[in-house]
Amino acid sequence: MGVPHEHKLRAPSRLKFSIVVVSTSRYRLVEAGEDAVDVSGSVMQRMIEDAKHDVISRRIIPDDEEFIVNTLREEASRGADVIIFSGGTGVSPRDVTIEAVEPLLEKRLPGFGELFRILSYKEVGASAMLTRCTAGTYKGAAVFCIPGSPDAVKLALEKLILPEAGHVVAVAREV
Repeated sequence: MGVPHEHKLRAPSRLKFSIVVVSTSRYRLVEAGEDAVDVSGSVMQRMIEDAKHDVISRRIIPDDEEFIVNTLREEASRGADVIIFSGGTGVSPRDVTIEAVEPLLEKRLPGFGELFRILSYKEVGASAMLTRCTAGTYKGAAVFCIPGSPDAVKLALEKLILPEAGHVVAVAREV
């Protein structure tokens, strides 16, 4: 494989993650004081903690552009190294995560979406073309927008996010 990239060698070994599940229906339950089953959020938290990273925030928010933008700003100011938005990435008119986040990204990582769709195609076939996801950097944090299904969450974290998040953060914070 060769020598690891210099930035990868300087990558932080323990990262602070913010988990944001975008789901209007679950958000309404939480706001009403009811329990909202959050399987994808639980999968992310377990995988992140199993990889010896910290989850500093986990929340459910509605499919609302302004809400998503404000959440990104809040999580970055909280000191998150990695911010993951799960959900709201489909092609339904109410799916606005990509539209809210992409304009704020300072640098985009188009390869993330390309790789995710390739990996997803191997599991779900041609419907992978409906998968909208994106990644980039915002104020030194790595930002990932991924589909909300537990299988998609597991695939994204296992194959792409956890192996490279520290590298992205190291490069994004390089001066």
